[in-house]
Amino acid sequence: MLRMLAPLLAIVIVAGVVLATDSARPRADFTFVNHAEINTLDPQKMSWMYDLRAGRMLYEGLVRTDLMGAEPAIKPGVAERWTISEDGRTYTFFLRADAKWSNGERVRASDFVYTWRRALLPDTACDYTGVFQLVEGGKEFYDWREGKLKAFRPGDDAAELWRETLAKFDGMVKLRAVDERTLVFTLRRPVPYFLDLCAFAVFFPVYPPLVSGYEVMDAGTGRMSGRAGWTKPGVLVGNGPFALTGWRFKRDMDFARSETYWDRGRVNFGTVRCLCIEDTSAQVLACRSGAIDWLSDVSAPFRADLLADRRAYESEHAGEIEKMRGQGLDQTTIERLLPDDPRDRVHGFPAFGVYFYNFNCAPKLMDGRENPFADKRVRRAFALALDKERITGQVRRVGETPSATLIPRGSIVGYESPRGLGRDVEEAKKLLAEAGYAGGKGLPTIQVLYTRDAGHDFIAQSAKKDWEETLGVSVEMIQREIKVFKNDLRSGNYMMSRASWYGDYLDPATFLDINRTGDGNNDRKYSSEAYDGLMARADAATDRAERMRIMKEAERVIVEEDLPLLPVFQYVDMYMYNPHRLTGVTSHPLQDQSVDEMDLLGDGKGADVVRERPAAAGARAGGRP
Repeated sequence: MLRMLAPLLAIVIVAGVVLATDSARPRADFTFVNHAEINTLDPQKMSWMYDLRAGRMLYEGLVRTDLMGAEPAIKPGVAERWTISEDGRTYTFFLRADAKWSNGERVRASDFVYTWRRALLPDTACDYTGVFQLVEGGKEFYDWREGKLKAFRPGDDAAELWRETLAKFDGMVKLRAVDERTLVFTLRRPVPYFLDLCAFAVFFPVYPPLVSGYEVMDAGTGRMSGRAGWTKPGVLVGNGPFALTGWRFKRDMDFARSETYWDRGRVNFGTVRCLCIEDTSAQVLACRSGAIDWLSDVSAPFRADLLADRRAYESEHAGEIEKMRGQGLDQTTIERLLPDDPRDRVHGFPAFGVYFYNFNCAPKLMDGRENPFADKRVRRAFALALDKERITGQVRRVGETPSATLIPRGSIVGYESPRGLGRDVEEAKKLLAEAGYAGGKGLPTIQVLYTRDAGHDFIAQSAKKDWEETLGVSVEMIQREIKVFKNDLRSGNYMMSRASWYGDYLDPATFLDINRTGDGNNDRKYSSEAYDGLMARADAATDRAERMRIMKEAERVIVEEDLPLLPVFQYVDMYMYNPHRLTGVTSHPLQDQSVDEMDLLGDGKGADVVRERPAAAGARAGGRP
């Protein structure tokens, strides 16, 4: 522990300033750090983990995913029940009568129709619009609207086009509100994970009277764009367990339990504060001092040291731990039952996520130069030259596993990942020479985009060393602030970039869809008829085993042949909290930690009841890293 005192002392002043600014404000019932400043509170525009976490606090979908049982379970949300047709294509949801918006208005079936139409409009630029297109007629409507916008010329009647768009949606898309409480979806094909999608934050409804009031018609382009402002405190209308009561940019967000939420008795906190502490070392200090109750991402430079201290603590209690594991107790239960100790505050959970590098696959870079990564031989060379073992063993040092695949191995029942590529420096050199860049000659300086948070800079430096020493190339690491970084990815303004993806539901499609041509999350600008064809065959497959085999071949194309991305390691998610006080943290690899599921034991508020996954669930969820 002494080896950490120097860096901690250096940040005491930083942390003191952060915490002292709010000394006059009453402490919230629960305080946490959400890794980074929120990008958006618009559900249809969310794609980052910390945005989605806030989304689960403010909104609720038709159903919820319960990750506190032995296996994930779909439970009622706004819909109290539902039926599925025999062919698996028609879903009928029956909304509960007491589902309300935070302004007291009833949540209506038509609110979901409005939300889906909004997500299907190219105007909205929803990253997940391709998944919304699973409803019959959704893709056709999207393509029709996009075609009309491309053909729109100054002087055309934008208002008339909008009226035509509304009529087209009603006529083309098989989604309808039968009455205020009955909603019917007809999908273009059976989707075995459709209920899981309905529990995903991007599919949560927005309040139409509010959001439509911020829509502006651009008479010059025909597009319907949204003005900022409706997600501000005092303005935002949600239907989730919490309401937004305050938001100070890069300082904090305040939430209060919603008095109109139908299941508010389940929510244990009257008030919640989400702090924005940008210095990752200060985050740890704040947790150590008790200023925060949960740190959602331990990414301080010395986190491996924290984990080493944790393991030393566990070695002292090895007999007790082994006995409890033999009883099938969940990881969170074991941690709670061990003796209280300052070293037990850091926790690592194997996650349903992979760290990788993006290759920009477009023929040309944004500045007009030829793009060397348009050649898959160059991409494969960079992949084969990377020493992933050094990154996980010497840089990260938290028990993460090097990955040759996009989908975490063994994470989906019935799915077997392909082999992927190992490290082969000689083959890498050979491929680069075949592409016309022997010894790296002729290649421009390779620019790699990254953000400094979460240790991305250390990973980037290790990768730079491999590529320069083994391939003879020149590599420049370019750091960007997170919002600029995200915009650069979306626009294709990069050569290579750091990246990661967490699965949204337990099906291979949650990872593989992001490489389809035109997908909103395809930051690589990758397009392959062969790959798209395989995914189309998987969509059409009615036999689950056949579908899994087709998707294995699709993943093989991605990780062994085309390499639009370079898998590096499978994530371990690290949190900080007192396991003897905080309950409701799930050990399931999906790691959708929800504040409304948590409780602080002994605070005299809420249920004050231990909430953990049942015995024997932990063995299936994976052990400690």
